[in-house]
Amino acid sequence: MRRRGILAATAAGALLARGLRPARAEETVDVLLVLAVDVSRSVDEEEARLQREGYYAALTDPEIIALIRRGMLGAIGVAYVEWSGHDWQRLVVPWTRIGSAEEAAAWVEALERHPPRAIGWTSISGAIDFSRRVLAEAPWQGMRRVIDISGDGDNNSGPPAEQARDRAVAEGIVINGLPIMNAPHPGMRLPLDEYYRRNVIGGPGAFVIPTEDFHGFARAVRRKLVLEIAGRRGPGGAPA
Repeated sequence: MRRRGILAATAAGALLARGLRPARAEETVDVLLVLAVDVSRSVDEEEARLQREGYYAALTDPEIIALIRRGMLGAIGVAYVEWSGHDWQRLVVPWTRIGSAEEAAAWVEALERHPPRAIGWTSISGAIDFSRRVLAEAPWQGMRRVIDISGDGDNNSGPPAEQARDRAVAEGIVINGLPIMNAPHPGMRLPLDEYYRRNVIGGPGAFVIPTEDFHGFARAVRRKLVLEIAGRRGPGGAPA
């Protein structure tokens, strides 16, 4: 935990140098959102690029910015995480307040400085547990706390995904899912979107928005962000 605190302080200084403003401890935002993105070895360089471009386009979309500004507090907090196997996660861009087009553009610039790295297996449980710790270290309060998991496979490393999900939900965190249905992985017993519904998402109003391939990722991300920022339930939500 000490090492993470040091890394967060260093990252905050880097954000200031690039024009991003880390939030003060007393600030509150409408939603704290961890974007947890799969970079396991099943995601090739082109697919990783398409994922990044999807987030670039969504978070700088004028309609998304307008929706953020219409919130009760007019700002959201975003942290960008990449993950693969159970022992590999990294906080790529730390907590950043986004309440304007300028702040969104600066966030994109910060993310562009860190190319994705494809490595290892697929541990959704590791991604959720790491994202919980990222939320616990947020420098301000969020009216809602959300982990947004995107990936193209089921959990094949570390403990079962549902165990990590249940720990997060018990802390009042909502987990939404964006499964990428580009190709079934060997040994999968369920379609990936159904696997996410049963084993990954959880919390009030949790939902799944699948995309058939990486080329449809940007549309799915935008649709998902609209629901998360507005605090509305999406399609294919968690079972009762």
